Amino acid sequence: MKNTVSKTENLLPFPVISAAVNGDTTAMCVILKHYEGYIAKLCTRTLKDDAGNLYSFVDEEMRNRLQVRLITRTLAFRIG
Repeated sequence: MKNTVSKTENLLPFPVISAAVNGDTTAMCVILKHYEGYIAKLCTRTLKDDAGNLYSFVDEEMRNRLQVRLITRTLAFRIG
């Protein structure tokens, strides 16, 4: 059975990207919110305690670094 979800449903609208490139903080927050789950997935780490139990947690330092990287790359993006 084929996936019926269109690829364009997960894309950010061009006006949002354009506004973020021009320094609009609200648009930048929309971009950060859009990638929030993906960044959290990339930053998930597994910790094993002394009893052998496994715990998953989000590495906040790595999350902050990726968010800053996303912001700087978005501001450096050139349209046209």
